Parts: sequence; C-alpha cells; structure tokens
Amino acid sequence: MLHTRWGILAVAVTMALGVGAACRVWAGPAQASPPKIGVHVDSVVASDTNEGIDPPLTPMGPRLHSLFSYTTYHLVSHQEQQTAMGTLVLFNLPGGRILHIQPRGIDGDMILMELILFQGEQPLMTTELKLRNHGILIVGGPRYEEGMLILSIGADCRCPRPRTADAGAAPLHSPPASPQAAVPE
Repeated sequence: MLHTRWGILAVAVTMALGVGAACRVWAGPAQASPPKIGVHVDSVVASDTNEGIDPPLTPMGPRLHSLFSYTTYHLVSHQEQQTAMGTLVLFNLPGGRILHIQPRGIDGDMILMELILFQGEQPLMTTELKLRNHGILIVGGPRYEEGMLILSIGADCRCPRPRTADAGAAPLHSPPASPQAAVPE
C-alpha cells in the first residue's frame, strides 16, 4: 500500500510539473524588464576670453573647435542618470533651463530618443533622434553669459538589439505640459 501511495504521488508531481511547463510554453517567453539606458549631459559655456579649454573637455576639444569658433570652453556641469527604456529623465541646466530626455527604443546600434529643452515653462526645442549607442550629440544653443551654452548629450545601453525599431520602442506620448512633469522615482 505504501508503494502505491508513493507511485500516485510521483505521478501527480510529474503531471503538475508537466502542466506548469506547458503553461509557460503557451504563455510565451517571460517579459523582460526594459533595458537600462545611461544618459549623460555636459553643460559647456563657450566664450572668447582666451582661457583655453577645461581639462575634462580635452578629449572633446577638437570636435568643439571644428564646430564653434570660440577661444574658451568651460565645463559648467556634468550630470549622469540611469533610466529604463521609455522613462523620462530631467536635467537642470544653467540659466534656468531644463532638458527632458526620454529613450524610446533601440534600432540596431541606435538609441531612439526624444529631447525637449525648456526655458522655464516655455519649450525652446523639441526633437526626436537616433543616437548611436555610446555616441554623443553636441547642441550649440542659446546665448549664455558672455558666450553660448553648448550641450553634449550621450547615451549608453548594454542591451540586446531588437531587429526593428518597433520591437523596443515605447509608445509615443504628447510632450509634457510643463518641464517639471511628474517623473517616477
């Protein structure tokens, strides 16, 4: 009698494991969490004060000199944040400006992003772009102090590459009504 109980129990456990495995196959693969994107923003003030380039900007110096004709490049701030794909991050910039960056998806080696630059409540620039993974976008912007504010925006993802842009893209949303839009912590 003891052997038949163990036999029945073994059959029941085997069936339960089989049903669990079948449910996993029918349900499809487990939904992975969205990839994390590292976003960094350097705020640089360019002016004609003949003070050269700040040491942290030396690697970017040739690019800055080829794009702009200033004699001085001063790093005002360096900010880095991690965010999940589809999640908005905010960067406070010099002069009361606020930059929203929302990674939207991956297309091969490119990160799809939306950028909105605000001055107070007023959007100054809105754009959607594809930035090469580990790449940098340099935006020469508004006048600031004795020169111009330059933004160096970079993004890094150590994530698998979907075959198409739609496979990793977040749904499109309307731009936030204000630069201080609620962002999940």
